[in-house]
Amino acid sequence: MESVLYAMVLKNLKSPLQWTELPDRRPGVDQVRVKVAACGVCRTDLHVVDGELAHPQLPIIPGHEIVGRIDAIGSNVNGLQIGERVGIPWLGHTCGDCPYCAGLRENLCDHPLFTGYTLDGGFATAAVADARFAFPLGEVGTDESLAPLLCAGLIGWRSLRIAGDGKHLGLYGFGAAAHILAQVARWQGRSVYAFTRPGDLATQDFARSLGAVWAGGSDQAPPEQLDAAIIFAAVGELVPTALKAVRKGGRVVCAGIHMSGIPAFSYDLLWEERQLLSVANLTRQDGLEFLRLAPQIGIVTHTSRYPLQEANQALTDLRGGRFQGAAVLLP
Repeated sequence: MESVLYAMVLKNLKSPLQWTELPDRRPGVDQVRVKVAACGVCRTDLHVVDGELAHPQLPIIPGHEIVGRIDAIGSNVNGLQIGERVGIPWLGHTCGDCPYCAGLRENLCDHPLFTGYTLDGGFATAAVADARFAFPLGEVGTDESLAPLLCAGLIGWRSLRIAGDGKHLGLYGFGAAAHILAQVARWQGRSVYAFTRPGDLATQDFARSLGAVWAGGSDQAPPEQLDAAIIFAAVGELVPTALKAVRKGGRVVCAGIHMSGIPAFSYDLLWEERQLLSVANLTRQDGLEFLRLAPQIGIVTHTSRYPLQEANQALTDLRGGRFQGAAVLLP
């Protein structure tokens, strides 16, 4: 068992992560320690590094799409075993006492903690996590392929549920989350319309390869009205665009934790009972449902792998849209 852990640490906002040797960490009450096998790189990690999310806990180890095996268990932990493969998501702890927790809406907890933001995350060789927020993953699939499911997949799943049951679904921003969600939507029998950066023909081809019936730039109108649209891109200007694309009574779901300013738009885009909603975090029930279904759906995650010490390059490539699907760090 290692006496130290190694991590890519954010010590100052808007600065590169630093390769750091840290003392070994033992799990406390209700906690487990996980030897990290893979950790996905999410756009939320960029928002943390770039200072777009208020009051991060600094210094902080980013990363909240963690896959690994338990190598130490603290007291008061039940149902998990040494050597078991688990996934650690963005929502890392809730108070259990506020009205939202009591009302089965723990994703809106008044006193939450978030992995890689206010709790150290998975850009490291090991991570300590609240055992109650560690999802058993079983043995189907590789560590690398499962990592993007822990946020891109989970937030996509919650967004899809909020979007409703409409057949014609638009996805604005075809990155890690949308490339997973497109497969889920097709499995459910929906038609997927993918919107990318204008002129990004490679990503449009990628979307069609995953079953999208149409793919084009976000400056284009879909060939028919949408029942719902989910916006994954952190671009507020897409809100009126998506509202224009959905039918009467349709829904537009903003799936990101951060978005640039939404411009003023004419009321007629919202009229006729169109709905504009946002998604915040996830519940453990969301995680259990989606991770149970994922093997049945046969989701194939498209990943670009990076050594842990190249986390800064992975973040740069994510910012620049230089890969399809998701980036994954491998210690």
